Amino acid sequence: MLRAEKMPTLKNKTILITGATRGIGREIALRCARDGANIVVTGKTVEAHPKLPGTIHSVAAEVVAAGGRALAIQLDVRDEVAIAQTVARAAAEFGGIDALINNASAIHLANTQDISMKHFDLMWGVNARATFACSQACIPHLKNAAQNGVAHILTLSPPLNFSAKWFQDHTAYTLSKYGMSMCTIGLAAELAADAQAKNIAVNSLWPRTLIATSAIAVNFPKEILAASRKPTIVADAAYEILTRNPLSKTANGNFYIDEDVLRDVGVRDFSIYSPIPDAELITDLFLD
Repeated sequence: MLRAEKMPTLKNKTILITGATRGIGREIALRCARDGANIVVTGKTVEAHPKLPGTIHSVAAEVVAAGGRALAIQLDVRDEVAIAQTVARAAAEFGGIDALINNASAIHLANTQDISMKHFDLMWGVNARATFACSQACIPHLKNAAQNGVAHILTLSPPLNFSAKWFQDHTAYTLSKYGMSMCTIGLAAELAADAQAKNIAVNSLWPRTLIATSAIAVNFPKEILAASRKPTIVADAAYEILTRNPLSKTANGNFYIDEDVLRDVGVRDFSIYSPIPDAELITDLFLD
């Protein structure tokens, strides 16, 4: 059970979230803010998009309204110099960094012959490369946080499922998402072997079903949106993971599924996460 090993609160803990302007990233920011956390809201959107809601500034304002403190920083996660500057600024503002949420992601579902290298590079840069680069930049600060027993890298990426069906229609996308997941495996082992970093937990989280993000609402038929869950389910699961004691050997190197995490802490009614009650849900990619 997760709750048996929970830390009491995220109050005054600093959490840096990539891709926090909408969807899952925004919901994680707001859930942690309700504990009084310091949220570093990063993303590329600084002015309102005509179709997609949310900017780093609007989410920062919501974080403050929810009870947290906020720092909004425009960030392209493909730029390692900008990443380093963002991490340094966040640590200076709040006195350190306690958790990194690698949430930013790019998707383009196309087979090998139909995808451009521009799209390949975008997905690889935003997904695998950015996860590595953001983690690398945050580790020195997470080592300091680990001395107080709370430090975490949580990446929104799937369990590694090497069935050919998850490659045959979108090899490029799968490579980029699995690259994020392999960062979890590698960093969990690497940091556990480091005396200064052994109390940093490194895990991945993935939704059981499709999630009703703004991108889904804008780009897909209404039937797909109706068969998806709200981003709040992922945020609630992320909160449970972040408030788990990272000193526990069972809290490191895992590929958590949102529904399973919440079931473990006693949630039985998942209808609150469905935009349409009793809708038949679509299982997310990479899950059999």
